[in-house]
Amino acid sequence: MSPKSRHQLRQKLRQRNCPDEVAEAVLDRMTEVGLVDDAKYAEALVRSKQVSRGLSKRALAHELRQKGVDKDTADSVLDQVDPTEEEDRAKALVAARMPRLRGMERDTVMRRLAGMLA
Repeated sequence: MSPKSRHQLRQKLRQRNCPDEVAEAVLDRMTEVGLVDDAKYAEALVRSKQVSRGLSKRALAHELRQKGVDKDTADSVLDQVDPTEEEDRAKALVAARMPRLRGMERDTVMRRLAGMLA
C-alpha cells in the first residue's frame, strides 16, 4: 500500500462505514506511533513529483491540497524547495519538449510550454 495522508485514511475509513469518533481515535493512535505523518508524506510526495514530473511549486501545492495535506504543512514543505533547482528543471523540460514543437506557430508553442510549466 502506498503512503497516505491523514485525510486520505479518514476517507477510506468513512467508505467502510467506520464511525467518525472511532476513525479519529484510530488516526490519532496511528499518528502517535508514527504510522501517519503528513509532514513526511508531503516531503516524500514533493520529492517524488519533482523528480518524476518536474512539477512547479504551484502544481505541488495543488497536489498536496488534493491529497488533504493541511496548508501549514504544505507551505512548510514547499518552502524547502530550492528555486534554483525548480528553474533548472523547468529549463530542462522546455529543452526536452522543444524538438516536438518545431514547425508550430509561436503562439501555439508558448501556450503549450506555459501549460506544461503551470
